Amino acid sequence: MKKSDITREIAAKRGMSQRKARLIVDQVFQVMAEALVRGEKVEIRGLGTFKIKKKPSRFVKDPRTGVEIFVKEKFVPTFKMGKLIKNHLNSEDK
Repeated sequence: MKKSDITREIAAKRGMSQRKARLIVDQVFQVMAEALVRGEKVEIRGLGTFKIKKKPSRFVKDPRTGVEIFVKEKFVPTFKMGKLIKNHLNSEDK
């Protein structure tokens, strides 16, 4: 599902224009992104939790050449699925 699909469904379910729904979706995603950049976690009950994890700098081997390469520290987004979705996905009666 893409952002445009989410927008279309919200517009249809709420009886609003797609333009207005797109503005709302964009604002929600913007607020979430800003929170993650500040280092905050974003928890949406029933859906899951988004966080940014810091991966330390390290040496890794290039699998093709076997040469060690230095990789700088970086920040990566993570998502942990909520219990409600996990239970639904693993239920017998989908």
